[in-house]
Amino acid sequence: MTRIGVISRGKYGNRLIDTINSKTEMEVVQTSVPEMLPEFIDEPDEFLKGLNIDNSVFDSNILITYSLHPDLTVAIAHAAGKAGVKALIVPGGASKAPVVELEGIAKQYDMLIEVEEICCTLQEKPETKELCSYLASPVLDIDVDKGIIRSVEVLCGAPCGSTWHMAKELVEMKVEEAPARAGLLIQQYPCRAVRGNMGGIHESAEIHKKAVEDAIRKKRED
Repeated sequence: MTRIGVISRGKYGNRLIDTINSKTEMEVVQTSVPEMLPEFIDEPDEFLKGLNIDNSVFDSNILITYSLHPDLTVAIAHAAGKAGVKALIVPGGASKAPVVELEGIAKQYDMLIEVEEICCTLQEKPETKELCSYLASPVLDIDVDKGIIRSVEVLCGAPCGSTWHMAKELVEMKVEEAPARAGLLIQQYPCRAVRGNMGGIHESAEIHKKAVEDAIRKKRED
């Protein structure tokens, strides 16, 4: 069984942990870093050691870190590589992670490192196959009868849980209204993706809208 390690920071990471526990058969081990961190960390490796986090989080196949701090994320990446973690996922986007430096660390330890602004853009890689079979870009199976959506099964959903929230609310809706409604439901869900620009939550809404359109199209073709 794939073991997922999650490093949370304040509220960030908790919803992922809940989704793994409630929607998958994977094992999750978690620890946290302080919500308040210095703007600059001069000795990240020593700083990480001084936090006395639960190091069993590094005894995992895939590690997802919500450290959201460029310096601390580098230290976590080194620790993950040394521990033999196969894949490190860094939500928050390039503004929270030094992408070039992380690319070097990935090569050093032969470890996949994925920096994602939003986790519903995750795409399956060999190292993340089991995770992405549950949690990644949404995939749906929609049952339609007489132009009305009768059921929505989430085959793969967003790590924050928004896909399941959306799916429940689409039942008994007219087919032609469903894609737009799906996008609105995602934006109303308390996802912690960035708001107020064309990325973040708006991108997530578009991804889910397309997932609904694809599922309806597939049902019609069947």
